[in-house]
Amino acid sequence: MSTPDRTGPDRTGPDRTDPRRTDPDRVDPAVWRMAITLVVGALAVVLDTTIVSVALDDLTKDLGAPLSTVQWVGTGYLLAVFVTVPLAGWAQARFGGRRLWVAALGGFLLGSLLSALAWDAPSLIAFRVLQGAAAGVMMPLMATLLVQAAGGRNIGKVMAIITVPTALGPILGPVLGGLILHLADWRWLFLVNIPFCAVGARLALRNLPDDRPVPGRPGAPLDALGLLLLSPGCAALVYGLSRVEGSAGLADAGVLVPLVCGLALVGGFVARALTRTGGGTVVDVRLFRHRAVASSATLLFLGGVSLYGSMMLLPLWFQHVRGEDALGAGLLLVPQGLGALLARGLAGRYTDRLGARRVAVAAFALVAATTVPFAFVTAGTGEWLLLAALFVRGLALGAAMIAPMGAAYVGLEHGEIPDASMITRLAQQLGGSVGIALIAVVLQHATAGAHSPDALADGFDTAFRWATALTAVAVPLCLLLPGRPASADGGVPPATADETDGATAADGATETRSAAQA
Repeated sequence: MSTPDRTGPDRTGPDRTDPRRTDPDRVDPAVWRMAITLVVGALAVVLDTTIVSVALDDLTKDLGAPLSTVQWVGTGYLLAVFVTVPLAGWAQARFGGRRLWVAALGGFLLGSLLSALAWDAPSLIAFRVLQGAAAGVMMPLMATLLVQAAGGRNIGKVMAIITVPTALGPILGPVLGGLILHLADWRWLFLVNIPFCAVGARLALRNLPDDRPVPGRPGAPLDALGLLLLSPGCAALVYGLSRVEGSAGLADAGVLVPLVCGLALVGGFVARALTRTGGGTVVDVRLFRHRAVASSATLLFLGGVSLYGSMMLLPLWFQHVRGEDALGAGLLLVPQGLGALLARGLAGRYTDRLGARRVAVAAFALVAATTVPFAFVTAGTGEWLLLAALFVRGLALGAAMIAPMGAAYVGLEHGEIPDASMITRLAQQLGGSVGIALIAVVLQHATAGAHSPDALADGFDTAFRWATALTAVAVPLCLLLPGRPASADGGVPPATADETDGATAADGATETRSAAQA
């Protein structure tokens, strides 16, 4: 019997000369198809959020409701997101990723149609809650499906793909929303979601693998008590923080009571999850024993503080100090969004090659440095200088999100990825709520009694200094991220004892989810 020629392709082994197998920087075509499929659907979620944010005045007039009521169109949506994020891991294990993604897209489509048909403010708020419930499942599920499909390879590039909708939202959302409101009424803000949802669902049925659980195998049990602690706890925290801007501050009862209740509920969930011996918690908080997960979640929290706090501050600064209208302020922020979009490829590539630690240190330091100019500019500062600073700031923000997101999955088992996705999503969103509330309090105190343009500008300068300081805090924490780049074959190296900090083997929750996904 002749011996096969190992120097060329044969039917007994892989083709070693095939560039698809030898190039460690190449992402599998199947992963790219899945990525495009998921991004199309996720764009509906991100664009919807940014589009609606520019329409509050129109909704107030057309629905005949006060602004305090119409603001619940955004607040109710955000609370619903936090209620359903913890369900994503269990639902994926119970029903399969493809079926869950298509169902969530269908729920978002239904919520969009009903929102367009809303007859008053309460009905619109209710339908927006339905949208938020679907969006809360979709965003962590997107990260989970892509990381699992990539098999731990080229995580930086995978994270760059996942952040496409987040980068495009600030660019296209305000402009698209302004054009829609200029050419039509507010109902088209929701009807524009239909093509994304329809095409996204069609692509999902074709390109996502059929990963439904094996028939007859027991499904993953739902941790109902844990869900009743975590979801309302997160929602109460976000609700309390969302009331800071319109209240007397953190000491106001309308802020303090939900914050205390939220902290008590989340604390109760964490204590129960750590002491529960049977496993099966809705989110595996024991993953925080992995240094990579703990440091990534902390940095994403601080990144959310910086990103969302500044995103609230910059439009107000352009409007109150520079005299721009809402659309003009949105257009002036386009360079920052373009920078974040362009940063994806570079940040993902260098995260894979150099490791998340180096990229994150440079990115957070640059975010802080490019925020400094806004603490010193005046109403007469040249516009081109500001646009250049925003573009560079966008580049840094894009990298500052990609590096810690990728680092969170270092050394994790397949069944632990859904929990890591939920932890990072919750950390980033909670950080955003804290950032908005904190910057709002600083701005309120700094501009109190400001009656002249110069005094108002000084108040904004103080807020920008706080934003800079909050970002600078993250720089030394970046040193806790894994410093090793991806292995030679493009994969993520396994965790070491230094990175797991005494982590034990996967607990019952992970085993249950892994069995259900097999």
